[in-house]
Amino acid sequence: MTSTGAGELLQAEAELWCHAFGYLKSMALQCAIKLGIPNAIHRCGGAASLPELHAALPVAASKRPCLSRIMTFLAASGIFGVETPEDGEVTGVRYHLTAASRLLVEDESGSGGHACLSQLVLLIMTPIHFRASQSLADWLKDEDDAAAAETPFMAAHGASFYGFASRDAEFGACFNEAMGSDSRFVAETMVRECGPVFAGLTSLVDAGGGDGTTARAITRAFPHVRCSVLELPHVVDAAPADGTVEFIVGDMLEFIPPADAVLLKFVLHNWSDEDCVRILKQTKEAISTREPKGKVIIIDVVLGSSSCKQIREAQLSLDLCMMMLFPGKQRGEQVWHKMFLEAGFTRYKISPVLGSRSLIEVFP
Repeated sequence: MTSTGAGELLQAEAELWCHAFGYLKSMALQCAIKLGIPNAIHRCGGAASLPELHAALPVAASKRPCLSRIMTFLAASGIFGVETPEDGEVTGVRYHLTAASRLLVEDESGSGGHACLSQLVLLIMTPIHFRASQSLADWLKDEDDAAAAETPFMAAHGASFYGFASRDAEFGACFNEAMGSDSRFVAETMVRECGPVFAGLTSLVDAGGGDGTTARAITRAFPHVRCSVLELPHVVDAAPADGTVEFIVGDMLEFIPPADAVLLKFVLHNWSDEDCVRILKQTKEAISTREPKGKVIIIDVVLGSSSCKQIREAQLSLDLCMMMLFPGKQRGEQVWHKMFLEAGFTRYKISPVLGSRSLIEVFP
């Protein structure tokens, strides 16, 4: 057995501290969003000193020294950038937005700027999610509980994720807003980077497309594509009807209306492999008469699609999240391939152009 030196052990201790205190990164980020720090820095032209933040934020005067410590922590975590004056004077330190914190800035002008992901981040940090994660070990150990509760979320809250969201109005609203912001973010990137995917299409069904955010973005960017959204009754009832897209009530496990293409955006990771194959078979029926144009467009995680350490960690975090919330999971290419074959498809193309997620085109 190889002996471990004192230096290595102390480094290991520091590593354990970082893991054990990892939740503080989440809580500090939550604090920054709730105080409006990204918006305040944006209003100051993209960089702000501590005195400027003190003036702009609802922080009690007696607790302003604590804000400096939180900003130092968030800057060390990469959420904000920091510029320190040569004399080291604290009041001269300026914090600026990074690519990550720019995604937390609200579009106050109403000019249709980039999507703000603050609500998505806050959803992930809710006590409701946190309690589900605290149930993970007990859920794994308890045979009886595993049989009664399909997920740690169900073990913690006595209901499925969507069941809980339907009965808790505040959480349900938070979830809907978060999913809407994520859809706007992905749609902006997709229509900008993936235009050729929609070439030659005249119709598209967004199965499980929520309030139609993604379908509307596709219609605006590609007017030649007529878009429909397939959703459950309560989702359609709440969706805004502006005539841009058609809403169709239905269950994708049972039927998907015919179209040149079917879009499944961040849908299949919620489901087991067996249910995914059922859904994919329905999509194949929907596009089978539309060949050679017919295809299924999937936006989802393909584990291992990137060599970037941060993207890999994000993908594995999403996989663990799915295990806690739903019976689904994130999948590597081998599993995707197997499901496509079982559903009757012959070929597919994976394009890792959406960060942690990939765009997958599947053909009959």
